[in-house]
Amino acid sequence: MSKTLLTALILVLFSRTPWAGTGPEHLKRFLDDLKTLQAKFEQTVLDETRTEAEHSRGLLSLWRPGRFRWDYTEPYKQLIVADGKKIWIYDSDLEQVSSRSQEDALHGTPAQLLSDSTPFETSFEVVDLGDRQGMAWVELIPRDPESQFISILLAFKGNELRRMEMADQFGQTTRFRFHDIRRNPPLADDLFVFEPPEGSDILDQ
Repeated sequence: MSKTLLTALILVLFSRTPWAGTGPEHLKRFLDDLKTLQAKFEQTVLDETRTEAEHSRGLLSLWRPGRFRWDYTEPYKQLIVADGKKIWIYDSDLEQVSSRSQEDALHGTPAQLLSDSTPFETSFEVVDLGDRQGMAWVELIPRDPESQFISILLAFKGNELRRMEMADQFGQTTRFRFHDIRRNPPLADDLFVFEPPEGSDILDQ
């Protein structure tokens, strides 16, 4: 094996070693002492041909451990609330509510990583991807083979989470861009309480 090829191989091996760079360190710093978070987001969904299929905006609110809220405001309204026991999804246009066990729904997902207080290495293999676009990137690979996601990319600037990209088992990719980020702001308890509106159809999963 040539010296050049050997050097390249060593660099590749070390670049894929967990904790071998700044990405995992940024992830750890981001989660350390994180109690609450609020940020505006833009979400883009790409189909298996990498064509944009959906684009939406909204507000994320997070209270660790176990509670979060996604308020989708554009192009249509939808609400997702995790109250610590259940995940509630409310579609105001359809006047329809669905719910399921939070533990079952979040296993191996980015929401589990953000809202749970258990060590992230328990559920994910962590791979440093280095710096690009002025941010530190890390890849999370769910350890659960039945996870709906095969890869999750996170990008950090300082201790702020700026990007998240999720590739699922069906070839679809979902991208998030976060801005107007507030770390550990005071949040009201009732943000994470959901009561189905009167007259809504309720579907339990």
